[in-house]
Amino acid sequence: MTGVPTAPRRQPGATDTATALAAEVKACLEAGDRDGAADRFGDLVAAVQRRAVRLAYYYLANAADADDAVQDAFVKVYAHMTSYRTDQPFEAWFTRILVNTCLDRLKGRKRQPGAHTSDEAADTALLMAPSPEPSPERRLLADSTWRTVAEAVRSLPDRQREAFVLCHVHETSPAEAAEVLGLNPATLRVHLFRAVRKLRAVLEGS
Repeated sequence: MTGVPTAPRRQPGATDTATALAAEVKACLEAGDRDGAADRFGDLVAAVQRRAVRLAYYYLANAADADDAVQDAFVKVYAHMTSYRTDQPFEAWFTRILVNTCLDRLKGRKRQPGAHTSDEAADTALLMAPSPEPSPERRLLADSTWRTVAEAVRSLPDRQREAFVLCHVHETSPAEAAEVLGLNPATLRVHLFRAVRKLRAVLEGS
């Protein structure tokens, strides 16, 4: 095994589309056009929901919890839409809100006696999104390579793990990942480089 498997990159322009839609939602709200804002926000949700659920599932390892977290995040986004800066990518802003929502849910889960996520569930959540039909990722997960990667990623330090998952699993650009994690791009690249180096070492030794 000579390399670390990565997910396919998303289609170019996805971030620009979401940012443009978010700007339209904000403009409608500022103009008092609530119906127009709601209509455009529906388009915005459709544009980012699939990736949002996938990211939430990575953190929560439970389909129902992931759906709830995404819905909570969308509610927060709409409530604070007028504070969105249209000169920044919408997905970076939204992902930061979603990640914080997931972390809050994890904190609440830890306060509940007996609540935990198994290692196997965490491995599964790391590399696939919930789907009623078997996805390519679900099939790949059955392969020992992907399970080895999942276990190795889960063992990384927090920042390295988050950088790798955002950039290589959830197809977030390094610039967006840096924004989400509150890091400067150079620091993000360092975490990403170290993560890939450690994972490559694990794979080459497996």
